[in-house]
Amino acid sequence: MTTTTHHPGNPVKFSERIEPFLAIIGPMVMILAILLFMGVAEPARYFRLSNLNLILLDAALYMPMAMAMTFVITQRGIDLSIGSVAALTSILMAFLIKQFGFSAPVAITIALVLGALCGLINGLVITKFKVPDLIGTLAMDLVYRGLALVIAKGLVLARFPEILTDIGRGQIPGFIPVPVVIGLLTMALGYWLLKRTFFGRYTVAIGSNPEAAEMTGIAVDRYKIYAYVLMGAAAALAGVMLTGKLNAIQATSAPYFNLHVIAAVVVGGTSLFGGRASMLGSLAGVLLLSMMINALVTLRIEFFWQSVASGVVIVSSVALYTWLQKKDRDGAKGLIAGLTTPESLKLLRLSGGLIAALALLLLIGSLLAGNPVASG
Repeated sequence: MTTTTHHPGNPVKFSERIEPFLAIIGPMVMILAILLFMGVAEPARYFRLSNLNLILLDAALYMPMAMAMTFVITQRGIDLSIGSVAALTSILMAFLIKQFGFSAPVAITIALVLGALCGLINGLVITKFKVPDLIGTLAMDLVYRGLALVIAKGLVLARFPEILTDIGRGQIPGFIPVPVVIGLLTMALGYWLLKRTFFGRYTVAIGSNPEAAEMTGIAVDRYKIYAYVLMGAAAALAGVMLTGKLNAIQATSAPYFNLHVIAAVVVGGTSLFGGRASMLGSLAGVLLLSMMINALVTLRIEFFWQSVASGVVIVSSVALYTWLQKKDRDGAKGLIAGLTTPESLKLLRLSGGLIAALALLLLIGSLLAGNPVASG
């Protein structure tokens, strides 16, 4: 990646000033677009205090996992097992409370430790057995989900102590929901780890160039394991929050945690190719996806079209940040110059076509949803 040296007498261009902040600017612009659109389409329903509370509660559930996934992805890793880890640890916690009479704090602590243990197993599979992250965590996802199904035996466990429901949906009087406080605290912890600790600095170094990081004396495998342990514990915490939110849990819970969290982190500017992380961007990505899904619900768009919209957002974001990274490698002269290259113009036209196609699909979906065909 080339760098440009600016002399005191040379003014810095606006495009060059904003480039370091694109990770946070991107999702914030999309959030603003959603707010403007919903302000016209459904202002009364979308901007109700109760609906804003729902958005925050949904986003809070993903904040701990987005924090940990930021470290995993920055190290060029991926974790597809987090939904199963959340389900397995929550099922175990529920059985400890309901069947064995454990107190809720003890059961929650055991669940978090089990989540960290699952993360440790993932890290060892990847670093010691040299299984690629994608295959290793996908295989362990099957293992953890299978264990959850075996333990639960089809049961739905419900009605937990008040401390657990407070974690999932409690409200601090005159303040904000308890899970939002928990989520923001985990994001603050992640920001501190990323910016102020060796773990954060080594994470970026490993993602930028693992071989060079190892040659400088960084224990690459050890720090990868640390990231996966953190990921497992965060997934377990999310499982605890989900259990408290629903006041119930079953083995098939949290099936799409992995895609939602990865999407939020990538939308927030953390590079899938490693070496580039933004904790604030991950927070903005979580809020963006929660606001988008809530907006689609408010507009009465069916769940399946929500999945379509989420997929398009993921593809568009990955394409954008891949282009940005390629521009850095190729040494394009600033953002505006990069946007006017033939390759970039083709990408912009393709993006416009995808957005138009999505808008058409959503229109068709809303028309079909409003006029169901009667079955005979």
